[in-house]
Amino acid sequence: MHEYTSTTRVWGLSCPGFPEEVSRARRWTRDILRGSPLAEDAELIVSELSANAILHTASGRETGSFHLAVAVSAQVVAVSVTDDGGMGTAPKVDQTEHQDQNAEHGRGLGMVSALAHRVVIHESQAGHTVTAELFTDGHGFSC
Repeated sequence: MHEYTSTTRVWGLSCPGFPEEVSRARRWTRDILRGSPLAEDAELIVSELSANAILHTASGRETGSFHLAVAVSAQVVAVSVTDDGGMGTAPKVDQTEHQDQNAEHGRGLGMVSALAHRVVIHESQAGHTVTAELFTDGHGFSC
């Protein structure tokens, strides 16, 4: 194999910031990862990150949108959701063990962090990108 040839495949999807688009993002992810042992975890992560984008950022406004990327290699499945920002604070993973278990909000990124091997949050002028990486067993799967 040539040293500049990548074995990573990347897909992208842009969605208007409507709540029903969360299920579309979830189905799209499931279709891409069909046959992967990481598909269910990735689908749950995409659902949570997409819902967060709509609920907590300008992505949920009338003209808002969110963008989803799925990258697959032999070593990792990475799912990223980019929001429209605009709410003043960046998403953060709260590692607090004593969160209110009856709260309706606030545990989503903690759940994502529990499922993923690594969560990276990148803030830019355009918004926030949350990437969750799920490591494979080294054998990957073919798409």
